[in-house]
Amino acid sequence: MKDKRQMRIREIVSQYDIETQEELIRHLEESGFNVTQATVSRDIKELQLIKVIGSNGRYKYAIPAVSPPVNLDALRRRLADVFVSLGRAQNLLVLKVMPGNAHAIAAMIDAVSIEGLIGTIAGDDTLLLICQDEASAIRLENDLT
Repeated sequence: MKDKRQMRIREIVSQYDIETQEELIRHLEESGFNVTQATVSRDIKELQLIKVIGSNGRYKYAIPAVSPPVNLDALRRRLADVFVSLGRAQNLLVLKVMPGNAHAIAAMIDAVSIEGLIGTIAGDDTLLLICQDEASAIRLENDLT
């Protein structure tokens, strides 16, 4: 549901001059999504929407042309806001974050290109980080904590 909602948000801000979260909520509700302001606020943050000046001279939401660069320091800062726990079992790491944040953190981890990390799998609040070996998992565990 979240992925479909966020896809619809991208479509809405591309098609309409959306100036407020309330307008975005109204468009989402017209599309069949029952959302709260808090949910839309999180979606805006995760989608990294920005405000630009529209043709009418007023600010509107927009999709950034270029994604901001992600490095290990940016990942650590973002993770500090949502971190719950991190556990390791041999070459696997299980990272728990606040609900609704796992996909955004996984995307950041994937963008950093961490040596020894084979892939990530994200749910709502849990990520599985698969490393090529235990030594890589230990290095990544140390990098994230």
